[in-house]
Amino acid sequence: MNDSMSIPHLIMSASTVVQLVMLILVIGSILSWVVIFQRTFVMRRASRTHQEFEERFWSGVDLNELYRETPSEQETQGAENVFRAGFREFNRLMPKTRSPDAILDGVQRSMRVAWSREEERLSLHLVFLATVASASPYIGLFGTVWGIMGSFQSLSMTQQATLSTVAPWIAEALIATAMGLFAAIPAVIFYNRLSAESSRLLGKYEDFAEEFHSILHRNLQGRSEAGAA
Repeated sequence: MNDSMSIPHLIMSASTVVQLVMLILVIGSILSWVVIFQRTFVMRRASRTHQEFEERFWSGVDLNELYRETPSEQETQGAENVFRAGFREFNRLMPKTRSPDAILDGVQRSMRVAWSREEERLSLHLVFLATVASASPYIGLFGTVWGIMGSFQSLSMTQQATLSTVAPWIAEALIATAMGLFAAIPAVIFYNRLSAESSRLLGKYEDFAEEFHSILHRNLQGRSEAGAA
């Protein structure tokens, strides 16, 4: 291959606008891969933590003991955080009100707030991946259009049209297109994958909150029946 048509030479000799487009795409691609690796680690850790907590929760351990064993709110995550928020509110309201419905409503609100925080934590930076996935092809296309415009301008300034006249412009235009796709395709794939994993985990947290709410409801019902007897 002629050195003048090598990809590094074409990038270095490209017009300023196309070089700027390439730089934006390279930065977007690098940052998207950082997000991909970081979010993948977070999702795997969250899935493992949830499984360990559910095994502990359904092992028959006393809820008061389990609550004492859970770390502080800043250190908990997932269903463990939902449990901690709900049980803390349950213990706070129990001495203050005799209405089971008021207690359960307070517990449900606290768990909903904790669930919303988990949703925010799991979806962190996914919007950036979606932005890279949707914007990169268009940014690359802008570089392509600019390169094609440059090739036509080059043709207009020469009396005889030859391939060597327009080839560099066409090549840099195609490189901009390729870089746009190179940035967008991984972002699309991992955005869909990470979003699906986030939705799966949030669904598990919601199921746990419903089951825990039912346990507290039965607990209060049993206390009411025992008091009435």
